[in-house]
Amino acid sequence: MNVLFLCTGNSCRSILGEATFNHLAPAGWRAISAGSKPTGQVHPRSLALLAREGIATDGYFSKSWEDLPCTPDVVITVCGSAAGETCPAYLGPVLRTHWGVDDPAHASGTEAEIDAAFMQAYRILRARIEALLALPAEVLQGDRARLKLEMDKIGLLLA
Repeated sequence: MNVLFLCTGNSCRSILGEATFNHLAPAGWRAISAGSKPTGQVHPRSLALLAREGIATDGYFSKSWEDLPCTPDVVITVCGSAAGETCPAYLGPVLRTHWGVDDPAHASGTEAEIDAAFMQAYRILRARIEALLALPAEVLQGDRARLKLEMDKIGLLLA
């Protein structure tokens, strides 16, 4: 199963989702990430947070959805629509869900407040990924309609 975490810039949220998913997922499951308008670099705070959490950061980079190494089975958009952000719409024949997360790259305030925004995004994504991976095997591997329903519900966790 290939899961694509998709947003606009591919520098924070989608990278956090990709790395966390790959850290937690069983063999045979893989996440990739991309952006519709990639920034060209991963936000240094994202990499620092992942490293602090014991998640490998080698090989992650900001990339376009036009340069995917494989066709995803599932697309998870992570744009924060509450902030008026427009999510890109992946048009391939895939199962799609939306797990909106505010973009920590736009956080302002003290260093501690900015770090807290990155940690909040990570915690939301990790909780949702853990919920996805905890679904019964028959849902994950068979019933696509039920998987879509469950993934949509998971997108409301910590919203």
